[in-house]
Amino acid sequence: MITTDHRPNLVAVAVFGEFTLADYKEFEELVNYKVQFEGPVSLLFDLREMAGFTLDVAWEEIKFSRKHAHDFRRIAVLTQDQWLTWSAWISQIFVDAEVLVFDDETEARAWLEATEEPAQ
Repeated sequence: MITTDHRPNLVAVAVFGEFTLADYKEFEELVNYKVQFEGPVSLLFDLREMAGFTLDVAWEEIKFSRKHAHDFRRIAVLTQDQWLTWSAWISQIFVDAEVLVFDDETEARAWLEATEEPAQ
């Protein structure tokens, strides 16, 4: 199950339990809408309560990231799981955005809302 929240140029997703393909499709639809009408967006993924994800979600994430490689400004991942931290680092291969992992939501949101441009 996921919950989503969005503001101008920001999409926040929190995952509870298993992250399913239906959840991911809901996330994709929201991001596609935001990108179409606002341009590049920042993402906040709160994975602290995620119990796991299905293999089809992993595949969909790779396809989506490649398709939207230039549509993200910054991506913050909230987790304390080392596997998810490593996975977030690997995802930088597919997108131009800065990707950082946080364990504090306030710090993650402050970084996402910072007005300076990401380092190139």
